Amino acid sequence: MEMAMLVEVGVAGSHLMQWRQQHQQSNQQVVSSSSPGRKEPSCCFARNSRWPASVERVRANESRTFTVFSRAVSLSSNTSSSSSSETVSHAQKTLTENEAKVSRIGSEFRVTKETSVEINIDLNGNGICDCDTGIPFLDHMLDQLASHGLFDVRVKAKGDTHIDDHHTNEDIALALGTALLRALGDRKGIHRFGDFTAPLDEALVHVVLDLSGRPYLGYSLDIPTQHVGNYDTQLVEHFFQSLVNTSGMTLHIRQLSGKNSHHIIEATFKAFARALRQATEYDERRRGSIPSSKGVLSRS
Repeated sequence: MEMAMLVEVGVAGSHLMQWRQQHQQSNQQVVSSSSPGRKEPSCCFARNSRWPASVERVRANESRTFTVFSRAVSLSSNTSSSSSSETVSHAQKTLTENEAKVSRIGSEFRVTKETSVEINIDLNGNGICDCDTGIPFLDHMLDQLASHGLFDVRVKAKGDTHIDDHHTNEDIALALGTALLRALGDRKGIHRFGDFTAPLDEALVHVVLDLSGRPYLGYSLDIPTQHVGNYDTQLVEHFFQSLVNTSGMTLHIRQLSGKNSHHIIEATFKAFARALRQATEYDERRRGSIPSSKGVLSRS
């Protein structure tokens, strides 16, 4: 619509310029055809038979040019407010898309006399798990973390599992927390809080977390058996405590129901993965600001 009006303005202006050029040529011809020394009347244009019609065309063109130009300006003014809101919306969308493109990958390589652990986590991943911990049940739980959190998780670990799984379980969690800490960076634009309740048959586990920078674990699972396969179920709490300590996370785990040890633990990891996914995803309305009234999220 605006383009059409601008074209009309150009056409009207073009007609006006053509008439003036023709008028100047006609005037020159009139003067040159006069006898030497003869004065032309002050209204010499009266001799040009085209003058009255030309005058009307010029006036009409000038009037039409002004009218069309005014309509274009009016339309531009009326659409400015809606264009402004659309621009803001587009800017917010672009900002969110740019945030999503920012690499959020954290890595940690931890070596002790007891274990060797290499971990990589991508918060913008697709749920790919490549884990070989030497503890089959823990591999299964880390697969839940990747799949339901939509994180790409890679863990390669070797430890003194011939003694028990304690050291390897602990050091994997410590390294995972450090990798998560690095992947989060300054935590700008994220939701920060996560809350999810996951069922698995009769088991129901509620997980709430805050990426606050302050490590705390509230743990309330009642796992009825000492082992699931060869995995000591006491190591579940120790895993999350170690993860909390290095990631700077406030984490609360509550069991609402459950009788089967495998179901309870798996529901816990699924709920944790979903809550962590919520907390690490970007908030469109926050537009890159740190989700804290302090303006900073401290990290341990």
